[in-house]
Amino acid sequence: MTRRRRIAIKAFVLGWLAVFNYETLRYAALDRWLGVELPKVKFLFPPAGWIMFLRVDDADGRAEVWGLRGAGEELIDPHRIFATRWLGYDNIRRNVLITALEPPYAPAFCRYLRRKFPQYEGFAVKEAITPSVSRARDAVLRQTAYRCP
Repeated sequence: MTRRRRIAIKAFVLGWLAVFNYETLRYAALDRWLGVELPKVKFLFPPAGWIMFLRVDDADGRAEVWGLRGAGEELIDPHRIFATRWLGYDNIRRNVLITALEPPYAPAFCRYLRRKFPQYEGFAVKEAITPSVSRARDAVLRQTAYRCP
């Protein structure tokens, strides 16, 4: 590799890192510190950058699917609902099941559950909220969003 090419690659990487860090810190800190709204660089960066890992709320919400048999309910592992075989990629931890709580998706999701889990008589899709993950991790409030007959 020529010296000129190595220098060009290093300059590109350093420039990209500088722009990425600027975009990440611009909204979270620089605007507040300087008291002005700084211009956004229009590149293909995540809209929140690293900020999404810095602003974590103490509350947590997720969807749970319960299989109904007779008078009992059984929590179905979300990894069985959406089996992802991608190496190192876990849609469940990224809360993909939360979209099942939205009413427009209920009929299609119910059909999918009946097809995937014929052993159950029905299903209850519940919203599970943990008001404070740091203080009371096991205190979960559940409310049924809808039932699939």
